[in-house]
Amino acid sequence: MDRVRDLASKKAAVIFTKSSCCMCHSIKQLFYELGASPEVHELDNDSYGREMEWALRSLGCSPSVPAVFIGGRFVGSSKDVISLHVDGSLKQMLKDAKAICIIRMDKVLRLASEKGVVIFTKSSCCLCYAVKILFQELQVRPVVHEIDQDPEGREMEKALLRLGCTAPVPAVFIGGKLMGSTNEIMSLHLSGSLTQMLKPYQPIST
Repeated sequence: MDRVRDLASKKAAVIFTKSSCCMCHSIKQLFYELGASPEVHELDNDSYGREMEWALRSLGCSPSVPAVFIGGRFVGSSKDVISLHVDGSLKQMLKDAKAICIIRMDKVLRLASEKGVVIFTKSSCCLCYAVKILFQELQVRPVVHEIDQDPEGREMEKALLRLGCTAPVPAVFIGGKLMGSTNEIMSLHLSGSLTQMLKPYQPIST
């Protein structure tokens, strides 16, 4: 019981799960959609998993997973969490516990409009590299923001998804307008539209 309480109190939102549990996955996804980043503990991958499972049952969690804690307080299992979501109180509970990250939409939009061509990337992303090379071949030097090197990168990633990016990176803005991720940029390139859009940002040939 002590281990469960200790882990449950370390983060604003904590979910005890099992890797094979479909309902656990659904509850995690619900939290992500609400803007929360819960700490997840998979009991079947923890050496104390069996004891923790019994401790959760003794708290009244049936079945033992998913077991959700918000602000260190036991909220319940999937049925309880879904009920709270339906009546609108789950999001408020997450806000009160400061479990919902601030989505830095303002920062993304400001950076996206500072230069003519802006790409949000991650340093380890192969597709990001391919898109950057494409722009260089088209004689355009985009401003590149690597969000995995930014302390607010997670929030910026969520903001990019909210703006309509099919994938958070690479996210390409031209003239302050979101053009899309890899698929959209490649489609524009193949149709010849990308070259036309980039003309104002290419060096003037003499």
